[in-house]
Amino acid sequence: MPWRPGWYISGIILPPHMNASSARQFFSRTFGAEPDVVGSAPGRVNLIGEHTDYNGGQVLPIAIDRRTWVAMRARPDAAGSRIVSHDQATPATLDVSAIEKSGEWWDYVTGIFAAFESRGVRLPQVDVAVASNLPVGSGLSSSAALEMATAVTLAALVEYEQPLKELALIAWRVETQFVGVSCGVMDQFAAALCRQGRALHLWCDSLDTEQVPMTEAVLIFDTNLPRSLRASQFNERQRECQEALALLRRTSPELPNLAAAKPSAVRAARLPANLEKRAIHVAEENLRVAELVETLEQSGKVSGDLLYQSHESLRTLYECSTPELDWFVAEARRIGGVRGARLTGAGWGGCAIAVGELQALDGAQARLRADYEREFRREPRTWLTHAESGARIDDVTR
Repeated sequence: MPWRPGWYISGIILPPHMNASSARQFFSRTFGAEPDVVGSAPGRVNLIGEHTDYNGGQVLPIAIDRRTWVAMRARPDAAGSRIVSHDQATPATLDVSAIEKSGEWWDYVTGIFAAFESRGVRLPQVDVAVASNLPVGSGLSSSAALEMATAVTLAALVEYEQPLKELALIAWRVETQFVGVSCGVMDQFAAALCRQGRALHLWCDSLDTEQVPMTEAVLIFDTNLPRSLRASQFNERQRECQEALALLRRTSPELPNLAAAKPSAVRAARLPANLEKRAIHVAEENLRVAELVETLEQSGKVSGDLLYQSHESLRTLYECSTPELDWFVAEARRIGGVRGARLTGAGWGGCAIAVGELQALDGAQARLRADYEREFRREPRTWLTHAESGARIDDVTR
């Protein structure tokens, strides 16, 4: 049976009905007018290269077929702006010329406003409606999708012409400096620059990119165990990596970043136990990215061994997995036709992926969901996806 994209919950297919048209309709119902611009950006899964991005290393994400849409209209004569989400009934009201951090979800939107204003871009008051079929808290980078969808839509609205790469950097600074999540650039770059049928090979130190062929199907398994980077150990891990780098630089002052360290040099440095584990993971994971890129370029196939090695390192060295994620990887490994599996995203909940033969992935979904629910008393969500396109303008009526 051919695969169909969609969430699967208790055997019921929930079609990905959300699109630019439905975002436009939601805007019209909410504000009683048509939007001027509708833009969108996707979520992402990272094939390999976890926790290497903020350590100056390499990553290899793909965009997925779940997106966030932002519909926007200028209100030049209005006293304030309104922002609403499809799952938040009451619009937030604010002044785009006096943005303050609120601690609410719309900080990802208003942070973009503030970033444009700081660059000298004069903004009108606006109405904004956000619609998405991308789950929050699952490790699929919903925040970067919202930031990039806002950035491309606002840029089109005010005719602020910038390359997608520059908008991705603006979005990253919003996440790290305005929202306050200390992360690398991968998520925003993936949401901006990914292409259909390609994985994005990104060097996070130089910000160089290349497009790598990636046409295989990927099964995404959402453990339905929400996690928040702000509440997780993410920031603690980053601090540990910074401490490890500082210690390594005592004997190797030329070391540009932690990902550039050789695993043998890390072991020889006799770092404190936790710091050594974090640093070895980063150093070895960075090498795995380069190896997988070479494999894809030569054969077009993902190396399952590299995915399993990555997950085991994340489990034992970086200590960011969970019993639920480990369960999925172990079960996927038993399925004929599945080549590899690993957690994806920061960990501590969220999603894992499996790569292999399309029929094997499709046929395994129902059993994996049922077995997982019996084991953990929690309904998982799964779907199959391919590498999809990044941020874009879907509709302009101005």
